[in-house]
Amino acid sequence: MSNDVSYTPEEVAKILKISKFTVYELIKRGDLTAYHIGRKVRVEGADIESYIQKSKGINALVSPITSPTQIERLNQGLPSEEGLVICGQDIVLDILTRYLEKQFPQVRFLRRYIGSIDGLMALYRGLANIVTAHLWDSDTDEYNLPYVRRMLPGHPTYIINLVFRVEGFYVVKGNPKKIVTWSDLTQPNVRFVNRERGSGARVLLDEQLRILGIRHKDILGYDNEEMTHLAIASKIARAEADVGLGIEKVAMQVSDLDFIPLQKERYDLVIRQEDLERPYFQALMSILKSPTFQNEVLGIGGYDVSRMGQIIAEV
Repeated sequence: MSNDVSYTPEEVAKILKISKFTVYELIKRGDLTAYHIGRKVRVEGADIESYIQKSKGINALVSPITSPTQIERLNQGLPSEEGLVICGQDIVLDILTRYLEKQFPQVRFLRRYIGSIDGLMALYRGLANIVTAHLWDSDTDEYNLPYVRRMLPGHPTYIINLVFRVEGFYVVKGNPKKIVTWSDLTQPNVRFVNRERGSGARVLLDEQLRILGIRHKDILGYDNEEMTHLAIASKIARAEADVGLGIEKVAMQVSDLDFIPLQKERYDLVIRQEDLERPYFQALMSILKSPTFQNEVLGIGGYDVSRMGQIIAEV
């Protein structure tokens, strides 16, 4: 493989020994950088190599800790040599990672762009150190706490607020189909685009449909999935669908789009209780509570930082 050559998704699939559909999913999630020439997708050799190296880093991080050096570092409250894995898709996490990297330039902070349920499972399995969640439970009208209790049994955790966000519908500019409620998704002429299973937005939708007694098959496009808020917003703006679910912040970034607010959600960090006293997690808490970080998040718009850095619950 040459770093100076671009490859088709089919060629990338052969190089990585995966299916071409997996390649497209990697591109959608942003795990593998690609570009378009007309309708054709191309991936540079250098970006394939970068993806391979990142994958090696994550695998090394989560492999069993057997060397005396790794054990000694953990006993001192330090991470293993490879770094810390931070899971979640919001841009605020990218800013947070940048602050951590500035304080600890010798440490690799690895980002995994996965949804809330996958993040909690990664924390449970020891594949991540810091994960995010925005999972609404209709029985309790509570975010995250019921899910953490069920999905991390025997693993004491802290739920720490990052931000509050507004979840709502992305609709075509002018909202020509007058979509304002969950029930409007069942109109026969309304084309919906959904988030992937395991994402907080998908859980919110499915909980609301359960409450209203709406069947999945009653929604045109329920099985049409995208991996990010931005991908959904872009599809609506291009009139390839009429409505999708996402956060207000992304709607502010995409033209030819209107936003219909539905629900304010709590977007939290979840970490193991045993980690909180360790140096990197203490730095994390200090960053969250610092006016500099909070003002930067406020400056990009679309977020409420009123409880940022507060421990919401011990589970």
